Amino acid sequence: QALPAGEAYEQFVHGQRRVPTRDNLHDFFNGLIWLHYPATKRRLNDLQARAIAAQGVGAVRGPLRDAVTVFDENGAVLLAPQPLHEALAARQWRRLCVELRPLWRQARLLVLGHALLEKLVSPRKSITAHVYQAQEAIKSEAMADQALARDLSAPWLAAKPFNPLPILGVPGWWPENENFCFYDDSLVFRSARVA
Repeated sequence: QALPAGEAYEQFVHGQRRVPTRDNLHDFFNGLIWLHYPATKRRLNDLQARAIAAQGVGAVRGPLRDAVTVFDENGAVLLAPQPLHEALAARQWRRLCVELRPLWRQARLLVLGHALLEKLVSPRKSITAHVYQAQEAIKSEAMADQALARDLSAPWLAAKPFNPLPILGVPGWWPENENFCFYDDSLVFRSARVA
């Protein structure tokens, strides 16, 4: 009820430093992400608010607001050895999740997307995270919030530096992916697009 009619949510959060929250899972998870990653959420909100101030709210968000929304809703960050990042970027699913499976013991997938968390309440194979390829090396979860807040820049983010990751394919996240045929579903584990 705190959000005035007609005011953009992002502008209200930016100006009031309050997060209007409805009584539903989507907003509940958003609140949890605000508590866990406050610097990152403030940075994303600042980018949104500046874009709205410059361009207004229209039928189309524009590249920066679109990218911020994608990351805010469905984003994740992968802290992992370089071979996992390379296989993810190339969408080499069998290599990423089968051949390199032992490396996942050294990896950590940080979920920042509140809509992604909401979707995981009713898991299905096609739920996809948009994994942000951070410019700054993030070595641990403890430093992730501040590092991400520093790392997120408008031009870089507007280019959508994300890799799709069907999240239930992450080793250890879903019992069905122990059967390696799980990754043969080309409707979920899609090949990289050819330019």
